[in-house]
Amino acid sequence: MNAIGTIDRPVTHDPQKQAPMTSSTSEPQGSATPAFITIGANASRQNRTREMQLIPEALARAHMNERLREVDAERQAVRLVAARRMQRRAERVSMRARRALAMAVMH
Repeated sequence: MNAIGTIDRPVTHDPQKQAPMTSSTSEPQGSATPAFITIGANASRQNRTREMQLIPEALARAHMNERLREVDAERQAVRLVAARRMQRRAERVSMRARRALAMAVMH
């Protein structure tokens, strides 16, 4: 089946292989904007396609950086909790030693 492509379903997605758009006969002459040189349009379209292909990579990189920041913050919080626990333990040991010293001096 040799069906000609439509706007929604072109025969090819390669812009260089697509037929140039022509104005219809019902349009008055000179109403449409003049045709541009397609080299710049193709280059910008190609660049836009490349940028769009790189969007998921950029999103993944940003997501990974965010996760690394979260992990670092969590690790720092765990260290802080451990340091406070050790400080309380050291204070209790210090108080026991003081009591023991006071008891030894008193008796």
